This record gives sequence, C-alpha cells and structure tokens, in this order.
Amino acid sequence: MIQQVQNININPYYACTSCRLPEPGRNYCTFDKNEVDYFVRQKENALPYLTDILTHSNHEAQITETLYILDRMIDNGTKGIDKLYPVFSRFNNTNSPNIQTFLAGIYRKIQVPDAFGPLVKMLIQNSLQPHNPQQTFDPNEEIGGAILSYISDRFRG
Repeated sequence: MIQQVQNININPYYACTSCRLPEPGRNYCTFDKNEVDYFVRQKENALPYLTDILTHSNHEAQITETLYILDRMIDNGTKGIDKLYPVFSRFNNTNSPNIQTFLAGIYRKIQVPDAFGPLVKMLIQNSLQPHNPQQTFDPNEEIGGAILSYISDRFRG
C-alpha cells in the first residue's frame, strides 16, 4: 500500500542542481525550465528553501541557479527578495563570473543601498585581473549596468 505524504520538506541540497555553467562554444547557463518555473510560481513560499540553499551551498552551479530563480521571481512580482541582502552579501567577494553576473542582476532590480559598494568593488577587482581565456563571457557588463542603474535612479526627478 502506497501512502501519500503531506507537507514534505524539500531538502534544498537536491533542489537547484540542473544548472549547466557556460563552456567554450556556449557562453550562457542552462537550467531546468520546469524546476525554475515551479519555484517562481511558489512566490514568497519558496523563499525559505532558496534562502537555505544560498546560506549553506558552496556549489557554484547550484548558487548560480538559485540566483537565477530569484531574479525570475523578482520579475514575477515576488515580494521580500530585497530583504535577502544579508544572504546575498555572502557572495560579494566571489570571483565566479557566473555568480557575479546573476548577483549584479538582482542588485540592479532590488537597489539595496548596501549593494552599491560591493558592485563597484567587483568591477574594480575584475578590471585588475588579467584576462582569463577560459572565461566565456564578461560579467562586468552586468555589473556596470547595475552600477549605472543605481546612479541614474538617484538623479531622477
């Protein structure tokens, strides 16, 4: 006899594991659309799971996918993502171009004042690093765009 289990807690370490990071010949990430859409539809209810992943995971692809989902959730009108800045700030010093790109995209949208300095620091640190021929894209485009959004929004009348 098979029983249905109600209120199953999803182990966050099994979620957000479909990301394929960029590689030569493909300068973008790929994600499981069904999994991403599932979390986006959950709106605020998904935030505890995603927060737990970002708090505990050290896996670049999993962090990248979780940030991508949160970025999509912002676009879908999910409230409260700006309150996750203390969790996001864990990645402010990352050297991962993938994490930097998605983090900058989120910062551009939530405009938390505390994120401006780390964005500038990322841009400066990246510009001081020699070009890595293995890197498939430049995260500075998104980082610079986020910085410009902060600045331009401050001068609107």
